[in-house]
Amino acid sequence: MSQLSANLYHLPIRQLCKLVKQHFPAHDYHFKKHTIVLKDADQNPLGNIRLPLHFSLNGDLSIITDQAQVLYISMESGYATISMMQGGENVYHTTFGAYMTRKKQGFSQIKYLKKKGKSRAGSRVRLAETIEFFEKINLTLTELLDTYTIDRLALNCNTTLIPYLYQSKVKCPFEKNDLRLYKIPVHIPQSNFTHLEAAIKKLKAPTLFYEEPNKRLMEPLIAAE
Repeated sequence: MSQLSANLYHLPIRQLCKLVKQHFPAHDYHFKKHTIVLKDADQNPLGNIRLPLHFSLNGDLSIITDQAQVLYISMESGYATISMMQGGENVYHTTFGAYMTRKKQGFSQIKYLKKKGKSRAGSRVRLAETIEFFEKINLTLTELLDTYTIDRLALNCNTTLIPYLYQSKVKCPFEKNDLRLYKIPVHIPQSNFTHLEAAIKKLKAPTLFYEEPNKRLMEPLIAAE
C-alpha cells in the first residue's frame, strides 16, 4: 500500500501540537527520528509527522525552543558540504572536494583499494586526497562544535564512507552513537550547498505521512487553518 503525505506548512508548530493532543491522544514523540507517531485508542499507528529540526520538543510535545542549532553534513565520494543553522537562519556553510573517483570506472578510490590495492601512482594520489578529505571535514566539524552548542547533527552519508569519517587521524568530534545524530530523510542528489540548502528548506515544514484508509482521520490536521 502506497504511503500518502501532506505538507503541514500552514500550521504553526504550537497549533500542530495542540491538534495532535486533541485528536490523537494516544501519540508518541520519537526523538531520534524527530517524529510524532499518531495512534488510535488501541495504540495502533495511524501515521506520523516529521517535524522541523529547528524546533526542540519535550515528550509531552511542549516546545523547548524554535531556535535549535543544527549542524547539517552531506558527504559522498569526493564531495561534501556542511551547513550550520540557528533556527531558520544559515550562519555558516562550506564545501569540500577531493580527487577520489577513478574517472573511467566511476567508483571511488576506497572501493578500488579493496579490489586492486594501491601500487599505482594515480591510486596513491587518490588515497592521499581521500585521507585529507576526511581530515579537513573533521577539523571543520571540531571547530563548529567548539564554537556552537549543537542541538542536532543531521547527516547524509553513504554507509561506505562512515568508517573513514571515524577512522580519520583527525578524530571525528562526535561518536557513532551520539544521541544528537539524525539521518536526513530526504534525497540529496549531490553533496553541494545548493542541494543541501534545498533539502533543509524542505525539512523546515512539518510533513504528515499516512496510509489511504486513514485519510479521513487526518483531516483535522490537513484542513486546519
